[in-house]
Amino acid sequence: MERIVNSDFKLGVITGGQLGKMLIQEASKWDLVTYVLDNDAGCPAGNIANHFVKGDYRDFQAVYEFGKQVDLLTFEIENVNIEALQRLKAEGHKVVPDPDILELIQDKGLQKDFYAKNMISTSPYMLCDSQKDILESISQGKIKFPFVQKLRKGGYDGRGVSVITDEDDLDKLLPGPSIIEEKIQIDKEIAVIIARNKNGEIRCYPVVEMLFDHHANLVDKLICPASITPKQAETALNLAKKIMELLNMEGLLAVELFVDKEGQVFVNEVAPRPHNSGHHTIESVITSQFEQHLRAVFNFPLGSTQIKLPSVMINILGEPGYEGPAHYEGLMKSLAIEGVKIHLYGKKITKPYRKMGHVTVLASTLESALAKAQTVKNLIKVKS
Repeated sequence: MERIVNSDFKLGVITGGQLGKMLIQEASKWDLVTYVLDNDAGCPAGNIANHFVKGDYRDFQAVYEFGKQVDLLTFEIENVNIEALQRLKAEGHKVVPDPDILELIQDKGLQKDFYAKNMISTSPYMLCDSQKDILESISQGKIKFPFVQKLRKGGYDGRGVSVITDEDDLDKLLPGPSIIEEKIQIDKEIAVIIARNKNGEIRCYPVVEMLFDHHANLVDKLICPASITPKQAETALNLAKKIMELLNMEGLLAVELFVDKEGQVFVNEVAPRPHNSGHHTIESVITSQFEQHLRAVFNFPLGSTQIKLPSVMINILGEPGYEGPAHYEGLMKSLAIEGVKIHLYGKKITKPYRKMGHVTVLASTLESALAKAQTVKNLIKVKS
C-alpha cells in the first residue's frame, strides 16, 4: 500500500456513471489520482475525478489512449471496447479485471456455455442468431412458451431482455444474436457480491434478496440479509466461489441468481464490477463493495464483509411522465427518519425510470427497515 498512498499513482475508471462516482469517492480516501473516461462531461463522476477525459468507451482509440495515461485501469460497465483493453494488457499495462474474463462475460451466450461446461446450475437455454431462427425453432417445437430472450451483447439495466409468454408476444422479439432461456418459476431473485485478489484471498458478502419493479425491469427493493434458508444461502455462496475460482479472477464479481418454486438455486448472470445489488454495503457492511473492489484490484488484504445492521436499499427512479431538469421531492421528510441514508448521483436530467440515486435504510430489525423503506419510497419523487 505504501507505494500507492500519498503518491501520484493514477487510477483510471471507465466510465463515469454512478458506480464510477462511488468508486472514485472511495479512492479519494487513499489519496489516489483518479481519471475517468466518459463521453458526457456532465456524468456523475466527472466533477469529482481529478481528471476527466472525454471519449467513447466503445471506441478503440479512445479506450487505448486513456489506458496509456494511467497506472491501473478498471471499469464500471461491461460493454467496453475489448480489443483496446487486450492491446493494453499485451503491452504490459495493468487492466483489472482481466480483459479476457470481460470478453467472456460481455457475451451472455459464452457465459451460459461456461456454466454448462463447468456444471454450474443455470436455466436451460439455446442460442439463436436472429428472430428468424427463434421463430423457426418455435415452429419445430424446440422452443416452448413461455421463454425469456436475452441479447447476447449490450444488455444493461433490464434492456436487451424480452419475456415472451405466448404467440401474442412475438412482436416483442428483439433483433440480434440471443440466448433463449426456459422461463423458470421464480420464487426469489438473489445476489452475491464476491471479491478475490491476486493472492487468491476470497471474501463473500451476505446474500441479498432483490424485489423488482417489473414495469421498469429494475430493482425496486434490495433486502440484506435475504429471507432464504441457510442451505439456499450456502448454495448461492458456493456457486459464486466456484465461478470466481474457475475464472481465476481478480476484482469484484456480482452473481445474480434465482430460487425457483421448488427451492432450487440457479445462476442467472454475472457482472465483473461493483453492482446495484451491493450499494447497501456503503453503510450496512464493514467494508463497502467499492472499497473491496479497490482492495482486490490492488492485491491488498480484503476487508471484512460482516453486517453492521439489517438494511433495505431502494433505487430512486425518475417518475413516469417527467423528463427534464431534475427536481426532488420528499428528501427532508425522508432524512428525518432514523437510519435513512440518501445518495443522489448528480444526474441533471431526469427521465422515466432513470436511476437518479438510491436510499439505504438501516434498522435493528429487517421488519423495521422494510417499513421505513416503504415510507421513504412513498415520499421521494423525482420530477422535472
